[in-house]
Amino acid sequence: MAPHDRTPPSDASGAPDASELVDFAVDLTSQEVLRRAQVMAALGPDWDPMEVLLGEEAAYDLLYSGLDAGQQRLYDDLVAAGVLPRRGDGRAAA
Repeated sequence: MAPHDRTPPSDASGAPDASELVDFAVDLTSQEVLRRAQVMAALGPDWDPMEVLLGEEAAYDLLYSGLDAGQQRLYDDLVAAGVLPRRGDGRAAA
């Protein structure tokens, strides 16, 4: 058996020979539509995106509540640096 040569043909300069290249394209649109349909089916008919969003906001409020002075300074620094969004009056809830 002869070994397979996997190097593409090249011209005298060593550059790949463009006449040997093949255009290759894949349209994943139908797969993306199917994936999204499957995600929505998995979430079920009772999924309420607004309820989820409000729950996440409540969780963030709880996460940043009751901070001691050092934690509050760190929170304020992260807000000032743009790492965390400003919440309410700019102070973590006490």
